[in-house]
Amino acid sequence: MSNSSTSSLRRFFSLFAVVSVLGTGLLLTAVVQGAADGPRWLLLLALPATALALTAFGKVAESAISGLASPGLRAAGPRAFAPAVVNGVKAVNRADGRSVADGRAGNSVFVFDLTVVADDLPPYRIEVRHPLDLQGLLHKSRAVVEYDPEQPWRVVVPNNPPREWLARAQVLTAPTGEVRTPAGTFPTGSRTLVAGVALAAVLLVLIRVLG
Repeated sequence: MSNSSTSSLRRFFSLFAVVSVLGTGLLLTAVVQGAADGPRWLLLLALPATALALTAFGKVAESAISGLASPGLRAAGPRAFAPAVVNGVKAVNRADGRSVADGRAGNSVFVFDLTVVADDLPPYRIEVRHPLDLQGLLHKSRAVVEYDPEQPWRVVVPNNPPREWLARAQVLTAPTGEVRTPAGTFPTGSRTLVAGVALAAVLLVLIRVLG
């Protein structure tokens, strides 16, 4: 993934996080205010609006996590190898993310959709992007990845992984249970909810004080 595309994604998700927190905070404020002091119509409108908003924010956040490409490894971070299931490989345009026919074109990258099966983590799904068809994954169902044990969403596909890990990948059985987000992360949308509750509490105090 190009630096400009990565920066654009980060800006989008940062803006989405801000909007989610503000929306959640305002709606929760309306619910509490409507329940405590009225008017009653405020509560009747805010309750379904809050439920819909939280559902929508959660869905978008979940899609963002599952479809977000790995940011790559930290320069000084720890590293470990793991086998992975190749769910699919496609070529996309660097700028707009649309599928292209020729993955070798100068303006395209390969997108590797992988399920990482590490020894110390539950299986999790991630996308890795690279201009080259690393490990010949266009025609393979298994891969070897290198990841950060402290931040498992940081994943790369090494071009020449150790032979012992290639052997492990060849006999890897696809996980049959739930494929989760990397261990150690918060559940989808939980940070938004906590921040929204905190914002609502501040707003309610200000309403009481300025009242």
